Amino acid sequence: MLPAKSKQPVVLALSAHDPSGAAGIQADMETVNHYRYHCISVITALTAQNTGKFDSILPQNPMVFSRQAELLLDDIKIDACKIGLIGSDLLIHEISDILGNLNNVPVVLDPVLHSGTGSNLSSEDIVTALCEKLLPKVTVLTPNIKEALTISGRSNPADSAAVLLENGCKNVLITGADQSSDNVINVLYSQDHDPIEYVWAKLEGSYHGSGCTLASALICELIGNKDVPSSVQRAQEYTIKTLTHAVQLGNSQFHPQRQQDN
Repeated sequence: MLPAKSKQPVVLALSAHDPSGAAGIQADMETVNHYRYHCISVITALTAQNTGKFDSILPQNPMVFSRQAELLLDDIKIDACKIGLIGSDLLIHEISDILGNLNNVPVVLDPVLHSGTGSNLSSEDIVTALCEKLLPKVTVLTPNIKEALTISGRSNPADSAAVLLENGCKNVLITGADQSSDNVINVLYSQDHDPIEYVWAKLEGSYHGSGCTLASALICELIGNKDVPSSVQRAQEYTIKTLTHAVQLGNSQFHPQRQQDN
């Protein structure tokens, strides 16, 4: 007897490769696997980095990227899409075309414009393409404060969120872990309701891949669930658990431990 066709939800991850395994496509896969969903992927870029240094990025060839995605989507039905570091405005145009053919599945975009160690991964062309091509197709955008200010061109998070929502993004979760305070304050801004604050005690240490983990957990929570605020709450709870159990494999940032029991 042949094996039964899988009924597992499938997440399409479009992210870069991090050789340390803490962030990027490996973070996406580990998180999706935790939810017992299946992750298919197309790598947007190769990076040279470790837990303390970001050295370089090599974006994927747009034609090759597009063909890889086309072959996957011709064969496998997906339930959601998570987008991470892109690295090229040309790839943003390809991703926009992909999203246009996905039949309104939830999409979470983590707009990685800076590495966890501070390197700039952005350009004016990337920011412009994000605003014009991707924001109107995103269910939840998950920038940190610095990224939100960069994309919007504004000087504070609330004004930034207003601009991002005006550009067509349905929900914006602006995260505050990069701020120097005793608590992490994440704020969900939406076209449908007033802002919602989520306040968490800040953990000691620096973590590589926490934003990737949060965005990947959120896309899993959104599958089959229209309630964005509760999905955001549960995704944060999972992310904090992975950080609480983090380990230091190298000499700098900690690795979140995503393979935790439910």
